[in-house]
Amino acid sequence: MKIGIIGLGNMGSAILGGVVAKGIEQKDNILGFDVSESFRDRAKTNQGIKIAASNEELVSEADVVILAVKPQHMGDMLASIKNKWKKETLIISIAAGKTIDWLESNIGSDMKIVRCMPNTPALVGEGCTGVCFNKNVKDADKETALKILTACGKAIEVTEAQMDAVVGISGSSPAYVFMFIEAMADAGVAAGLTRDKAYEFAASAVKGSAALMLETGKHPGELKDMVCSPAGTTIAAVQTLEEGGFRGLVMDAVEACVERNRQL
Repeated sequence: MKIGIIGLGNMGSAILGGVVAKGIEQKDNILGFDVSESFRDRAKTNQGIKIAASNEELVSEADVVILAVKPQHMGDMLASIKNKWKKETLIISIAAGKTIDWLESNIGSDMKIVRCMPNTPALVGEGCTGVCFNKNVKDADKETALKILTACGKAIEVTEAQMDAVVGISGSSPAYVFMFIEAMADAGVAAGLTRDKAYEFAASAVKGSAALMLETGKHPGELKDMVCSPAGTTIAAVQTLEEGGFRGLVMDAVEACVERNRQL
């Protein structure tokens, strides 16, 4: 099986790195292309894959093609390779906002198309990707797609109607989490910690809390209550967050992200 990746930026490189690290396919069977020469050179040097001469060459050779191009460039790129696809190619798109209908209209309604939404923790093998499939994707194709996407974290099948929500709470949410970490670290510095230690404490708390919820399966509200002692420090902080509209603000932010994704 030959795997091709069009777009070797952050997300394309993350998927590529996972595929290489997990040994899903031999490097000789992995092709990449990007309009940026520096990105092509980076992929060749760091992952040791083959670099195609063009997008046209890549799609003519690959059995699986991952489209890791930014949404605003996807239309022009697909137009340039409209008639180059092989009938049995499995196509995996990570472009935000580009629906299966849109992809079929730009690639072909008879093609096997996978739409997915990864997130940047994939760069360190901790990604979580929402995945949906068009009617042409068979069970064996699904298995192939999920194997590739789990190389850099989790992959969870959802309906396409749920993909906008996936963008809001997974695809874009690392930015919200980084802001939260930065804010906590700023408060730590104000309270006397050095900047490096404040970041380490804040980031480790977020990582550990997420791991605790996922591993125990406990409701986040229950875990929150476990930390809140009567008349203690944590409940005082929680009260301040509630008074500031913390939950509602987070929900509003996710809603704004979902709406913007629908407009793309």
